[in-house]
Amino acid sequence: MERMGEAPFPLEGEDCERDARRILLRLPLTADEKLYGLGLHFMRMNHRGRTRFLRVNSDPKQDTGETHAPVPFIVSDRGYGVLIDTSRIVTVYCGSSMRADETGQAQAVDRNNDKSRWKATPVSERMEWVLPPEGADVYVFGGSTPLDAVRRYNLMCGGGTLPPRWGLGFWHRVPTLYSDEQVKEEALEFRKRDFPCDVIGLEPGWHSKSYPVTYEWNQERFPDPEAFVTGMAQEGFRVNLWEHPYVSPEAEIYEPLRPLSGTYSVWAGLAPDYTLDEARRIYQEQHRGKHVTVGVSGYKLDECDGDELTNNSWMFPAHAEFPSGTDGEQMRQIYGLLFQKMTAELYAEENKRTYGLVRASGTGASSLPYVLYSDLYDHRQFVRALVNSSFSGLLWTPEVRKAKSAEDWVRRMQSVCFSPMAMLNAWGDGTKPWSFPEVESIVRHYIQLRMRLMPYLYSAFARYHEDGTPPFRAMPLIGQGASASLDPGVVQEKKLDTVDAAYGGNRKKGMGRPVSGRRFAAGCAAVRGETEREVWSPEGRWYGLETGEVFEGGTVVRVEPGLERIPVFVRDGAVIPMTAVRGSCPASGRAGASHPVPFRRNRRGSAAL
Repeated sequence: MERMGEAPFPLEGEDCERDARRILLRLPLTADEKLYGLGLHFMRMNHRGRTRFLRVNSDPKQDTGETHAPVPFIVSDRGYGVLIDTSRIVTVYCGSSMRADETGQAQAVDRNNDKSRWKATPVSERMEWVLPPEGADVYVFGGSTPLDAVRRYNLMCGGGTLPPRWGLGFWHRVPTLYSDEQVKEEALEFRKRDFPCDVIGLEPGWHSKSYPVTYEWNQERFPDPEAFVTGMAQEGFRVNLWEHPYVSPEAEIYEPLRPLSGTYSVWAGLAPDYTLDEARRIYQEQHRGKHVTVGVSGYKLDECDGDELTNNSWMFPAHAEFPSGTDGEQMRQIYGLLFQKMTAELYAEENKRTYGLVRASGTGASSLPYVLYSDLYDHRQFVRALVNSSFSGLLWTPEVRKAKSAEDWVRRMQSVCFSPMAMLNAWGDGTKPWSFPEVESIVRHYIQLRMRLMPYLYSAFARYHEDGTPPFRAMPLIGQGASASLDPGVVQEKKLDTVDAAYGGNRKKGMGRPVSGRRFAAGCAAVRGETEREVWSPEGRWYGLETGEVFEGGTVVRVEPGLERIPVFVRDGAVIPMTAVRGSCPASGRAGASHPVPFRRNRRGSAAL
């Protein structure tokens, strides 16, 4: 942060109104200003002209601003960011509200006779934040580029997370009711078929009781947890445990937590108040003794998001009360953050790093070792979420669960192998990487490529930790104004800021794909049915990573990769550190024979690694 130096205050003309019901913060906007961020969003990238209701929602199917991870941090393409620090729900009008005293006669357009000029949302010169009546801290982050503002935000939150190497390998989650022997058998099948795999995830069936949960091992399926975890480690597999926050009456920690919990139950289980030191201590002691000391490497923190306003309304209501004085609205907004922090502290106390999954997050999550995921399963939206997460200090995985065809299977697998966590979630139907035999070799190739790129991925995360640069980032964080030392990390579809921003304005064309680090860029035929697309790359000369094809940057090019390829481009002269393919990441020491590989043209004019 000190090396970034001072930045001038970027706003002029802000004002604030206050009454008993709310505080209204009004910030100026230029006519063509674009606004990004506000957490994890599936529907669009540029929020200008939209109203965003930043509420945690486990089922965000509408473009309202509700999401698994609402972050009231907005980034302008003018090179500044604004953060509202509160645990309350915040509404932001991103130039979508126009005061009567600012409206001129020329802005009234007759839709009957002038459909081309008429707009559902007239351009407003103000951004308005509706804040809770008790107030909130407001932070303004200077630039001079959007990336600078994002970096300052990430650094203020403690820098980006740096996962252990094994966290960047391939993950596989087994069906819910598997026993220890079934888990071992499925894990070893990866070795037999030459598929790299570092982490095996156990779903609800590892608990003695679940929904609500005990956090205690099922003695029939896992009679000796320590021997099971040790045996898996000897084969190169880490073990990750699924859980959620709601404590079963049959759990050992139920009675100690009961006076420290909210006034409403979830699935007949307690909803503990983890803002309290004593509640956190009880949870952590139990997890330390039952999990961490036996070698469990981390957690999948499910169902800490909730939604009381849809047909899937299973969580405690907003009017719930907790012993700390926190109400249900606030607790739901921060529950995912509390769980990430509690579990990360467990491993920090043991001087170990962890990496896991979470279904809800929020402000300040940059340094927490968790990747967001969702039960929703729209591949187009999953890829857009991967792009959008880079504005808000979040990580996202477009996890694979199932597919409608071999083509769909390949496209999903290719996408997930170029994301913060490469994972197949087979909890429901038992799918495997080889479930479509006709494309097994293609899927194996990309999981192996993920393993080969581990030194490169790890370097990108190290940079995230040290200087706040997201390892996977969207094109507005590259831009022509970016510093020359911050080399581009993505290729993005053209027409970036249209209504279908991430689709490039054409659903048949799909969207550009982000890839981590300094000198990579990628676009992929992201969904089934796509055989070609138009992509735009930053200035310079680029090569197809696997084809050697030459592309000149700063223009739109059409790519036709075929099913067996995801278009991945590398800048001329880049050095890509890679390692040998192996079954799993080494447990200690060097990450294999890591070779910095210069990417260049050979004498015949083609690309060479």
